[in-house]
Amino acid sequence: QAQLVESGGGLVKPGDALRLTCKISGSALSADNMAWFRQAPGKDREFIATITYNSGSSYYSTAAKGRFTISRNIAENEVSLRIEPAQFEDTAVWYCAAGRLSTRRSDYYIWGQGTQVTVSS
Repeated sequence: QAQLVESGGGLVKPGDALRLTCKISGSALSADNMAWFRQAPGKDREFIATITYNSGSSYYSTAAKGRFTISRNIAENEVSLRIEPAQFEDTAVWYCAAGRLSTRRSDYYIWGQGTQVTVSS
């Protein structure tokens, strides 16, 4: 199966913009949809956004509040998430995942290792 590797995390200030990238490699991606989740310490993994890989159609959680933009680059085998502006609540390990069109963690069956985002003033 395909492997997913996230990158782009790090230390940012509130109000900054950042872009997380998920690289797809290893084998052909069979899942139709890609998604981004975040997991803060002591909290459940939370759905943020998903995109249908072929069509580019996207769906966001109600918590997105206009701060997130998901996109994909088929030629580069990448899915990205733009966060602007970053807020303290974005301090979390961010994961990309592949699976069915869903907001539920259990519907995604390929996961990356996660990338840490820390928002601090």
